[in-house]
Amino acid sequence: MTPYFDPYNADRPLMLKCSCGKDHTVAEHQQEMSAASATAELKRRSLTSEFEAYSNAFIEATLVKALFPQDEVRRRFLRAVGKGTAMAAIGSVLPMASLQAMAQDKNALEKTKLKIGFIPITCATPLIMAHPLGFYSKQGLDVAVTKTAGWALIRDKMINKEYDATHFLSPMPLAISMGLGSNPTPMNVATIQNVNGQAITLALKHKNNRDPKNWTGFKFAVPFEYSMHNFLLRYYLAEAGINPDTDVQIRVVPPAEMVANLKAGNLDGFLGPDPFNQRAVYEEAGFIHVLTKDLWNGHPCCAFGSSTEFIQKNPNTFAALYRAVLTAAAMARQPGNRELIAKVIAPAQYLNQPEAVLTQVLTGKFADGLGKIQNVPDRADFDPIPWQSMAVWMLTQMQRWGYVKGEVNYKQIAEKVFLLTDAKKRMKELDQKVPEGAYPKFKIMGKEFDADKAAAYAKSFAISKAA
Repeated sequence: MTPYFDPYNADRPLMLKCSCGKDHTVAEHQQEMSAASATAELKRRSLTSEFEAYSNAFIEATLVKALFPQDEVRRRFLRAVGKGTAMAAIGSVLPMASLQAMAQDKNALEKTKLKIGFIPITCATPLIMAHPLGFYSKQGLDVAVTKTAGWALIRDKMINKEYDATHFLSPMPLAISMGLGSNPTPMNVATIQNVNGQAITLALKHKNNRDPKNWTGFKFAVPFEYSMHNFLLRYYLAEAGINPDTDVQIRVVPPAEMVANLKAGNLDGFLGPDPFNQRAVYEEAGFIHVLTKDLWNGHPCCAFGSSTEFIQKNPNTFAALYRAVLTAAAMARQPGNRELIAKVIAPAQYLNQPEAVLTQVLTGKFADGLGKIQNVPDRADFDPIPWQSMAVWMLTQMQRWGYVKGEVNYKQIAEKVFLLTDAKKRMKELDQKVPEGAYPKFKIMGKEFDADKAAAYAKSFAISKAA
């Protein structure tokens, strides 16, 4: 039997497709075989005692980091009370029993059959790869990961309770909770799915027009209004003196349609999620103008979350989901796994992308469309901590561009939506010393953002739509 057809086999029908007998192309067959082999190897790695120890330590460290975002505060706390007392104190205030319970224990699950939505982009890597690698089933969960056409549909299915949890754009739970673009429905961010991993991609005709000051009249696409893509594109343009509401057009286009629109000349560029920036290069439709990590290194993009109601009614199920996704994030953070992960998530039921495109995105060794090979290992990463200051920055941009009117109680909203802040509240209730932080400072295009000065920051911009 050749890899292509098997015309002399009396036991198989002769189809001018794949000789394995399945109704798919040879390329799809090879991709499936590659994915199966990669999945088997990653499963093997996930079952080693070394990875189990690493994964549990990663989950525990992630939760401690969420409580003590400023490392000096964590060290002072440990020196003051000692390791044993610190572990007991922290364990007593986390929403789901203790760090070790969160990492390892399996309590009775309230619900086992779950539906989780995702958009087919690399941002969803931990949520997706947890499925074929068996991380959900290991937690006793029967999860259907469901490819979804667009972000508005994700929002609607969460509000209508058709999905139990989902891949969100990180500003979406804030917007949904506040009733922006929908009826207000309390949502929570459990983990950030990815940091970095986006880019501004321009049509090839603009290779010699790299200065954004010259982009008046351009047509851009972003995947959704309440997205880091929209906020970062607006920020970038405004820093160059371009008013994103009057000097250019910004339209919402599903990620999967961005490259085709770029090719057709309907767009001059887009700030979109990968793999579509790299796909534009692959299709010779565009070039990568700038990675978003060069605007804000470590910025959040997508998140994993659920409704507040689901979490309250199903705390053990949610804890199991949390463990599965964080275990996947731990594996995705290890550079040595990235090429295999590209194979696992490439097939049609997940991202439906060429493996070569995904490998370039996940490893950070990529063609930029300008004739160069770039090596940027942290082009995309999977740091799961949902810093509240990230949420506050998003709120300042919603206010800046007129999505939110009037005064905003930034921290109150951030702490309702971005999880793990309940720990601080419970520490107060127990008269325990509340760790400082959860609001680390960030730099966006060289300008420091301090969540304690959010109102002044929101009003500090020369170009703005805020009243």
